[in-house]
Amino acid sequence: MALDESKKGTERQAALDYHEFPRPGKLEIRPTKPMATARDLSRAYSPGVADACTEIAGDPALATRYTAKRNLVAVISNGTAVLGLGNIGAQASKPVMEGKAVLFKKFAGIDCFDIEVDEADPEALADLVCRLEPTFGAVNLEDIKAPDCFTVERICRERMGIPVFHDDQHGTAIVVAAAAQNALQIAGKKPEDIRVVGLGAGAAGVACLTMLHKMGVPLENITVFDRSGVLHAAREGLAPEQMRFATAQEGTTLEQALKGADMFLGLSGPGALPADQVRAMADNPIIFALANPVPEIMPEDAREASPGAMIATGRSDYPNQVNNVLCFPFIFRGALDAEAREINDAMKLACVDAIASLARQTTSAEVGEAYEGEKLTFGPEYLIPKPFDPRLLPTIAVAVARAAIESGTARRTLDLDAYRQALEAEVFKSSMIMRRVFETARQSKRRIVFAEGEDDRVLRAAQAMVEDGVDTPILVGRPEVIDQRLERAGLTIKANIDFEIVNPENDDRYRDYWKAYHGVMQRHGVTPDLAKAVMRTNTTAIAATMVHRGDADSMICGTFGQYLWHLNYVAQMLQTGDLSPVGALSLVILDDGPLFVADTHVNVEQTPETLAATVLAAARHVRRFGLEPRIGLCSGSQFGNLDCRSGRTMRGALEILDGKARDFEYEGEMHTDAALDPELRERLLPGNRLTGRANVLVYANTDAAGAARNLLKSAAGGLEVGPILMGMGNRAHIVTPGVTPRGLLNIAALAGSDVSSYS
Repeated sequence: MALDESKKGTERQAALDYHEFPRPGKLEIRPTKPMATARDLSRAYSPGVADACTEIAGDPALATRYTAKRNLVAVISNGTAVLGLGNIGAQASKPVMEGKAVLFKKFAGIDCFDIEVDEADPEALADLVCRLEPTFGAVNLEDIKAPDCFTVERICRERMGIPVFHDDQHGTAIVVAAAAQNALQIAGKKPEDIRVVGLGAGAAGVACLTMLHKMGVPLENITVFDRSGVLHAAREGLAPEQMRFATAQEGTTLEQALKGADMFLGLSGPGALPADQVRAMADNPIIFALANPVPEIMPEDAREASPGAMIATGRSDYPNQVNNVLCFPFIFRGALDAEAREINDAMKLACVDAIASLARQTTSAEVGEAYEGEKLTFGPEYLIPKPFDPRLLPTIAVAVARAAIESGTARRTLDLDAYRQALEAEVFKSSMIMRRVFETARQSKRRIVFAEGEDDRVLRAAQAMVEDGVDTPILVGRPEVIDQRLERAGLTIKANIDFEIVNPENDDRYRDYWKAYHGVMQRHGVTPDLAKAVMRTNTTAIAATMVHRGDADSMICGTFGQYLWHLNYVAQMLQTGDLSPVGALSLVILDDGPLFVADTHVNVEQTPETLAATVLAAARHVRRFGLEPRIGLCSGSQFGNLDCRSGRTMRGALEILDGKARDFEYEGEMHTDAALDPELRERLLPGNRLTGRANVLVYANTDAAGAARNLLKSAAGGLEVGPILMGMGNRAHIVTPGVTPRGLLNIAALAGSDVSSYS
């Protein structure tokens, strides 16, 4: 016991420290416009701000154009029903409201002000909220006790022309409905045929039951209990929202209602559902025991009572956590972007369908990494997606915006395809710049062999390739290991249907492969016996031999090991008179745009010749992304001010490049900051031939290039695509051990498109 108390004390202090340091609270406000000069100030405030004010005065709708209103939500509470803490008051609720605001920002990029109001009277609170309409694009009501919450929301919805959403009600209801939709599908039942028993008639309970009714469950099939017993027509003191579910006979007990029931919905208190009453329910019952932190029945007890039960709780340590974060950031995102007047039933049901559909799809690679070790395959223990699934934002927001437009509540019409692409670019930083590459890859349908085919990241990338129609994966690995890992990860692709396997231990082509390898390497010290051993043990050499023989169009390797080790075997089999490794180009996607860095891996020390070749290859590859190359040749010397090796190498490369007219911009030698800062560069060398900010940085050795790449990734938060092996005609790419499944998917798309078309 003492140990448990000590642990709780440590965790409590850690939570308090989290809220206090390095500065109190979880939020801050930052400007979105430059404020560096007097001109900036004159535009941000007086006199320039008057122009925006007069425009809005003439047309109030322009507030969403000239201010942050469209992306600003008020999170409002009076602290009367906070989490499991009850009526702790407005001031004490502030950490929760700040936390809610942080979730809005984290998951959907929505800015929030948390507003804690010391007002217990629901009508007065509603009046105050309504007066805030000019400031916000939407209002999220939070932690207001029932039945006051019904009154506040009803008044606000009637008087305000922006969405008002009580998340404790509707957020929970939407996630519950999504889980119920999938549970019913698994059980083979229809909403109109099931019988539901609800325990808890507060804000969340009533909202969940309302949503189930809107899904098709008849009111007469719903029996509801609260701490005073069953809801029936003669009960006094019920809010109109609660009275709607007062359909049972007076005196009905929970035990009676649960006999043969298909679904239990609990939003009450710990241990309120006895196991023997679960046994009396229908076969394969749906049990949503959502009291937190201790549910109405623990999942293991419910499973013992009814082995086929489909169970959800509010806890993160059990499957099927009903978490509002699956809903509220994304439904607000769609409503704000469509400038909806309200969040109506059509938008809520669209959100339900979108959440449910995501759970039925293959889990994304990002979710697989975040929840490593969990089996995330649609079924009784995976009814709803996980909160960190990046597909939630584009999937739900687009569905909600579409429903807002179609139901007539939207003030703004969106191009939904373009909107989806923009949202995908927010959650997948590589999405926008890689779109052109993926479109080219879908047209070419090349066969891509992965040397490390047993790696979980490779398997997830292969799944995504099959789903996206990007090329055909071939995996080098043992079939039984690949099958086991596919099953463990919940992936659906099948060997010899969706992808091909090359088994190093037993493949019909083994003799052909070792002979091909020996034929190339026999005068480089490789005997037949050594060639046989290599083809049994070296998957990089196997993949390279496949490409050499034409059994694959391109290979990808490098998920483990050292880059130059892999490059040795790639060059052995694939280097020709026309193809040779020129350099490695890394694309790093930053908040302010893409930046390419070369040569990060191939040439440890460049010569003028290799450097010039790197520049030419980089220009060709940058155009694959639809960008015009502006290349800065970076060194310790700045326009000849230092006689150092890197400076001499750069000057030699410039002479080679200047020997022929080039159709791209390049300049050097210079420091990295001069390449990225046009004003600084112009002061140092007026009239230089590079316009604007360089988007390619080329260095004289891998130490400098690698350092720049790693700093951009680690310190600046950049996302890497690559490295791209230049000079090999897309026949081979070597990744690094830190590559993610999405990184492998990106490099597969690059391998699946033709470089020469961008020359």
